Amino acid sequence: MERIAVISDIHGNIPALEAVLKDIETRGIQEIYCLGDLAGKGPEPEKAVDMIKERCTVTVRGNWDEFIGNPTEDEAFLWQQRRLGGERIRYLNTLPFSYDFWMSGRLIRLFHASADSVFHRVRFSSPLEERLAMFENTEATGGGKRTPDVVIYGDVHHAFIQGLKERSLCNAGSVGNPLDTTQPSYMVVEGNLHNQQLSSFSMALVRVPYDVEIAIQVAIDEGLPSAELAAYKKELRTGRYRGLPD
Repeated sequence: MERIAVISDIHGNIPALEAVLKDIETRGIQEIYCLGDLAGKGPEPEKAVDMIKERCTVTVRGNWDEFIGNPTEDEAFLWQQRRLGGERIRYLNTLPFSYDFWMSGRLIRLFHASADSVFHRVRFSSPLEERLAMFENTEATGGGKRTPDVVIYGDVHHAFIQGLKERSLCNAGSVGNPLDTTQPSYMVVEGNLHNQQLSSFSMALVRVPYDVEIAIQVAIDEGLPSAELAAYKKELRTGRYRGLPD
């Protein structure tokens, strides 16, 4: 049997990414799939892109990956663009929308946010019809006749596994910007890779502690714009979205 680590939403937080990659390596897992949002928010987007390119077998496109290179006058976005440079931005623009693979007789689909768009946000508490729509074959996922048995996505920075009418909807959470707790998360999927015959299969969520204050110090040292820095500090220290009251 094989094991795959699924990571998501790095957001330029290298101390968190290094902690997660070390944990994956300690478990002897060699295949890593990434669900996008490599850059944005955090202070080292260029390192995140380079590390994901080197370590991940599969990477799909996130919402930040799609719009990070757009023309802008926003200083936080311009700062991210300068760090990334043209070549990395072009790489982010080439990432596929979704990726399908078989494991232990189950068709597994990976994408960033939803089956329709990298910008359509679906939460664990969204209406049932929205969550069931995550399993549909859409133009964005390439059509096809077979719908997935398992969907794994990122985007909402909140890790969970839900059973929905004999199918599984899973969120890998966030490596660099978790918003359900302060600890990064990722998923481990285990089974017979690329095998369409039903056999033993498992999925698990993993939490990895790391030093949040080191990540904040990196942001200060790298000169993350002050308005973005304040929000970044709050999110990393509290595991709560910046728009929520203290």
